[in-house]
Amino acid sequence: MIRMDTRRTRPGPRFALYIVVALLICAAPVSAQKKKTPPADSNGLDNNATVAIPTTDNGAVDLAISQMMGAWQIGDADRMHQNYAEDVLVISGGYEPPISGWPAYLRSYQALRARTQSSHMDRFNSFIKVNGNMAWATYQWEFEGVVDGAQSRFRGHTTLVFEKRDNKWLIVLNHTSLAQPAPAVPAAKP
Repeated sequence: MIRMDTRRTRPGPRFALYIVVALLICAAPVSAQKKKTPPADSNGLDNNATVAIPTTDNGAVDLAISQMMGAWQIGDADRMHQNYAEDVLVISGGYEPPISGWPAYLRSYQALRARTQSSHMDRFNSFIKVNGNMAWATYQWEFEGVVDGAQSRFRGHTTLVFEKRDNKWLIVLNHTSLAQPAPAVPAAKP
């Protein structure tokens, strides 16, 4: 006979940590690499000049996710804000009220950032769909880092909803879910 425990318990401190981490989980990091740039050619052309490369809307959304997460990992809130709408709604992986607006999300991010060191996050199994001026991206992620002095590892799913405003894709909804570890299954008796 299989027995299921359906009691609800109040979340403990470890679960609260999951909630805070979940607020920040979104996507994959961008490696911070410095490129060596050659000096100007003998013909006087500047090899350091950048040229905007046209991209698809799917590519632009994917790039926005990567830029936001790169900024998240290095603690650059101003750069991270470039990819979030002022009226963003953030839903964490914990059972708590949604966070409404960039200023409220920024406070949550800064509080967690102060408690987190040596963090790394990978994004995989991404899917992006664009429909007019709206787009959504969903993916799985794995986070590893030191939170409150303890090594921590989390994984889950995030869905971001984007809106194209003034020709720029901005995150208007960030919904993250933590994946609970699979329960241990007892070995079958011979």
